[in-house]
Amino acid sequence: MAIDSLIQRKVMGRFATGVTVVTTGGPMGMHGLTANAVTSLSLDPPLILVAIGKRAQTREFIMANRCFAVNILRLDQEEVSRRFAVPGPKDFLGLDLSTDVTDAPVIAGCLAYVDCRLHDVLPGGDHEIFLGEVVGGAVHDGADPLLYFAGEYRRLAD
Repeated sequence: MAIDSLIQRKVMGRFATGVTVVTTGGPMGMHGLTANAVTSLSLDPPLILVAIGKRAQTREFIMANRCFAVNILRLDQEEVSRRFAVPGPKDFLGLDLSTDVTDAPVIAGCLAYVDCRLHDVLPGGDHEIFLGEVVGGAVHDGADPLLYFAGEYRRLAD
């Protein structure tokens, strides 16, 4: 017998995570979403995974553009997270963006990012698991991470 989805959501909400914005760019245009179902998968070859809901528009953009970047947000970038957490078209206006190897937008000032070519897509229930081959990335020191725990944005304790 499967666990009730509301209980599962509450239980997993007790797992503190970093906050990222996954972006894509290319022939279909730019899109993105806030995600915390992100993990490093393999160092050889360099792969990460991102779980994206089947209803999210961003998945179609990633499939068409064949690339994505995972931007790991700083504590003071909560507004950016909230902007990309809502369904529908995404507003990139006012964001300082660049690219690395692919056409996926990199958000200036993020703690770190990885730039990925789409490697594979696997089924994952009501989500799809996007495997990205890491082809670029960088770390920017000097700031605290934006965290998410129990349905709220949080910060590291001093």
